[in-house]
Amino acid sequence: MGFWDAVTGRTKQKPANLDSLFLVPSAALTLQTAAGFTPTGTGSVCYRAAAGAAFTETQDGFVELLDSDEGAKVEKVEDSFGFTWLVARHDPSDTAGLCTDLHAVNTALEEQGFGSGLLCTLVAFADASGRKVGLVYLYKQGTFYPFAPAGEDKRDNLLEIEVRDHLAAELPMEKELSRWLAVWGAPGL
Repeated sequence: MGFWDAVTGRTKQKPANLDSLFLVPSAALTLQTAAGFTPTGTGSVCYRAAAGAAFTETQDGFVELLDSDEGAKVEKVEDSFGFTWLVARHDPSDTAGLCTDLHAVNTALEEQGFGSGLLCTLVAFADASGRKVGLVYLYKQGTFYPFAPAGEDKRDNLLEIEVRDHLAAELPMEKELSRWLAVWGAPGL
């Protein structure tokens, strides 16, 4: 940070470390043994679609790439806020493959100059009683936080704190609770 940034109160944004997504498979094992949550096999990348042929070509390219293999099923969903969710579905035992696909989508958007439109990446988990929790990777912060919906417009804050505590040693967790945004209606949750 330079002198002028300090005077004006500006801070430099921490660059995303997309390789953090590869930490999720080992964190999934911890979450399963410590809290009984197993991967559902669903993950998604949330981004703001850009206008133009370059973006459409980039998006079509990674959708085609992910759909080309036998395992993954990919769909695009637009939410009520105007964000696009690219949803990938894998066998629940293949969390590493799911994270590889999610990483590929983020990387493709970033490399083609559309990184500013990336919002988050989510990997979904559920327990035997049907409770769900998503590990949300904040692209612009380079950190994770748990989101646990508990009905319409309600969240299970206690479960979110519990998941954070279980995974704090394995994932870069978001320390600012004000950044733990609710992702209502996220595909897979």
